[in-house]
Amino acid sequence: MEEGDRSECERILRSRKTAVNVARRAEMLVLACSGLSNRQVALQLGANARVFGRVRKEYGQRGLAVLEDRPRAGRPRSSRDEQGIQRVVETVCQAPAKGLSRWSARTLARHLDIPSATVNRILRENQLQRHRLRTFTFSPDPQFGEKLLEVMALYMKPPDNAVVLCVDEKTGIQALDRTQPKLPLRAAKPRSWTNEYVRHGTRTLLASLDVATGRVFAHVGKRRTSKDFLAFLDSVVKEYPNQRLYIVLDNLEYPHQ
Repeated sequence: MEEGDRSECERILRSRKTAVNVARRAEMLVLACSGLSNRQVALQLGANARVFGRVRKEYGQRGLAVLEDRPRAGRPRSSRDEQGIQRVVETVCQAPAKGLSRWSARTLARHLDIPSATVNRILRENQLQRHRLRTFTFSPDPQFGEKLLEVMALYMKPPDNAVVLCVDEKTGIQALDRTQPKLPLRAAKPRSWTNEYVRHGTRTLLASLDVATGRVFAHVGKRRTSKDFLAFLDSVVKEYPNQRLYIVLDNLEYPHQ
């Protein structure tokens, strides 16, 4: 991609008036400059690799014209249609009506007096996924940026003869057992089990993920103490003899026992 085209794509991404589909394609082209494969870009954006491959191919043929939609057959949209699209997009991006936790296609259609099929089409064309929720957080650590770069460097290019492991825990896992045997899978009938169960307390899961191979080494125990965590780390070290380990984990807090 030419430098001028990349600057234009970055300007489009910064603009708040850019259409969603245009911004999506601009982001694809910017990521393509970083040397990532079609699959890597698609995974990062949550898109289809074939769609990104088509955008990259068309950019080579049409340049930045690929950012705009091709003319479609049929009756062109009128100003009334555009106003209806704007009403749906603006409404779904705001807080829902009183008594609703989120907008659905039906509640939005009733609220705007628009057919629900039309609402679904508008949401789909603008990639507005009202049912999805993504969390975020801000770190108060003034050295967060430096630490982030160090961790990313380990992920992208680990030192020679070294293994990068991600370690985390999940506590309070209920150990449940069904009161009746499971019924096997049969034709036209799924495997089933009773909804009655017996509690066997809770368990704690400690696990390490080998970033390079995807191998998971895990330990399940009854307690959650610093002694248990150190014993788990000793087991991890034994799994990788004569290798340097780089372990990435958050600030776990364990009672001392």
